[in-house]
Amino acid sequence: MQLGMIGLGRMGQNMVVRLSKAGHQLVVSDRSAEVIQQTQQRVQKEAGGTAGGASALKELVSQLSAPRAVWLMTPAGVVDRVIADLVPLLGKDDILIDGGNSYYIDDIRRSKELAAKGIHYMDVGTSGGVFGLDRGYCLMIGGPDAAVKRLDPILKALAPGKGDVGRTPGREKLKASTAEDGYLHCGPAGAGHFVKMVHNGIEYGMMAAYAEGLNIIKNANVGKKGRTDASAEVTPLRNPEHFQYDFNLADITELWRRGSVVASWLLDLTASALAEDPELSNVKAEVPDSGEGRWTVLAAIDEGVPATVLTASLYQRFTSRGEDAFACKTLQAMRRKFGGH
Repeated sequence: MQLGMIGLGRMGQNMVVRLSKAGHQLVVSDRSAEVIQQTQQRVQKEAGGTAGGASALKELVSQLSAPRAVWLMTPAGVVDRVIADLVPLLGKDDILIDGGNSYYIDDIRRSKELAAKGIHYMDVGTSGGVFGLDRGYCLMIGGPDAAVKRLDPILKALAPGKGDVGRTPGREKLKASTAEDGYLHCGPAGAGHFVKMVHNGIEYGMMAAYAEGLNIIKNANVGKKGRTDASAEVTPLRNPEHFQYDFNLADITELWRRGSVVASWLLDLTASALAEDPELSNVKAEVPDSGEGRWTVLAAIDEGVPATVLTASLYQRFTSRGEDAFACKTLQAMRRKFGGH
């Protein structure tokens, strides 16, 4: 199947290579002519094929046969601009796919606007990161049935497939689903990015849990650091003899990978990072948030359902960037005013 890919970043470029390996014909576009050329070279070297290249959107569309399919792997903030430039070049029954991390409410709007022009819009939450080239991408899909069905060869090629993952006990009683192959049509416009949004919100919470737990283990030697004297400023450590441990975090995370109920791919990556740099000395203690965690919390508020862990993990990211600095200064200013105790 033929597909246009716009946006050749860390994921987009690997997706092009994976699709080319599966025999699909790609036409690629990016702001950087150098990146386009690099992608074409990778397709030739790693997939043994060729990919068309286009610096301009008009050139990309001209290389695709109608009805066309164009996949966007661009930051959420520029999707509307790219769509505005693309729409005059597209025709009836063309499919436009947003595989980035857009806000699902934007998808609902875009779908309506494009449907009025005869263009089908799909939102595809794409998970897999830089490992997706080999592992495949978990795809959470929203959009009209006909468009999703037509794009199935592309979706199936990107997805991991069943691989060596055992079947979930009890699934034999359920209706057959592509979920077992790692991709799923979740519902109408916005459904794919809604599921991906919550997926990333959960990711925030899981990452925060690992990080906080490992921080407790790392500081289990606080009894050796002399925090024993009573002070009006700092609560003393009552039993320093209880905190005399010097744990090897690289070994502990490796241990947890094997047979533990907290084992996961995130833990695999954490263990790898600690094996490379046990003190994480080359890592900044600043964690960005790209939007999905915020949108997950907003959805929980609108639905009236609690999301205490996910909300706390989002706030932790704000804290890591010093966004609580003025609040902390205010706390200290108040303490000083009433005596510092």
